Formats: sequence, structure tokens, C-alpha cells
Amino acid sequence: MFFDLAQIDPAIGYKLLTATIVPRPIAWVSTLDAEGRLNAAPFSFFNALGDAPPTIALGITGAGTNGLKDTAQNILDTGEFVVNLVPAALAEQMNTTSINAPRGVNELELAGLSTAPATHVKPPRIAQSPVSFECVTHTAILTGPHQLAVIGRVLAVHVADAFVLNAERGHIDTPGLNLIGRGFGATYIRTGDTFDMVRPRWQD
Repeated sequence: MFFDLAQIDPAIGYKLLTATIVPRPIAWVSTLDAEGRLNAAPFSFFNALGDAPPTIALGITGAGTNGLKDTAQNILDTGEFVVNLVPAALAEQMNTTSINAPRGVNELELAGLSTAPATHVKPPRIAQSPVSFECVTHTAILTGPHQLAVIGRVLAVHVADAFVLNAERGHIDTPGLNLIGRGFGATYIRTGDTFDMVRPRWQD
């Protein structure tokens, strides 16, 4: 089947992307608006982009006809944000923060979550998240009337002590994090079902 995205409803294009690009890790983004009010929301158009310098990519899709989502506007206004990762134990709380609340509502309070201070940026971390990335905007591009693509430079990483195997070597207990990813529709994916492959080397 061939789908020409220029000729079909954008909603169908969204379904095609999200039903086939799986799993997608979840960026649980905390920001502050220009008045210092906290916002938190999850986004699954997210991944690591590079390591020298360390960068992440974040896609924030539209809010209908109401302009940019709060997260996108806050990043444009302040240039700072924190990406928190989502373990299975916080799935319900993460889902709560996806609510289409009015601007200025603190979604973390709705979800019964607390914050912890960041070191290099003003937005706080989500205290219950096992991993948080403090980020500043490297590049932000409006890719549509209500859509923003952000490349963030990662200034610092916070990892809960229980999951740090060797700090000097950067070894993390990744399975222990028990992170979840987005699947299709309302489906989420656990990261526990894994297999190993050794990358081939030409010289071998």
C-alpha cells in the first residue's frame, strides 16, 4: 500500500508514523514559562541525537488551532528544559501529566509528584524519575504552524544511585531502570524483552 502524505488527512499520516516507528522512548519534559510557572508533559517523538556534544532531539506536535503546546512555547521563551525518563512504576502518573490542562496548571501536582532542583538550568527535575537530563536549546525549528523540533544540548545527567553500577566508567543498570516506551495507539511497551547481537567488524 502506498500513502502519499501530501494527498491524505494529516491525522492518517500521524497514525502511520506512530503505528510503525516503535518503540519510541518517552521524554517527560519539565519546563518553566516566562512567569516561572511549572509545566510537565510527556512526548514520544524523542531520542538521543549525538554524543560530542551530547544532544537529544525532541519533537513537540501541535495543539490544534491554539498555537504551540506549553512545553514548546516555554522552550522557545526560556531556552531551558529537563528531560526525565519514565519507568513502568510511574506510567499512570506520566499519563496523568498528558492531560490537556489550561496553561499555568501544574501537572505534577495533579499526578501527586514532586520536584528536585536541577544544577545548570532553572526548570526542576521530576524527583521520582530515575534519570533526568538537564538541557539547553541548541536549535529550535518550527516545522509546522503548531509543531516544534528541538535539539537540546545535555549539560548534566542525574541517575538514581540504585542504578549506577560504576560511576567512573558510566555503567548503568539499564534493565533495572525498567523504562517504558510508546507503542501504537494507547499501547505502551516495556523494555524488558531484549536480545543481544555483537556488531560485526570488517577486520574480523
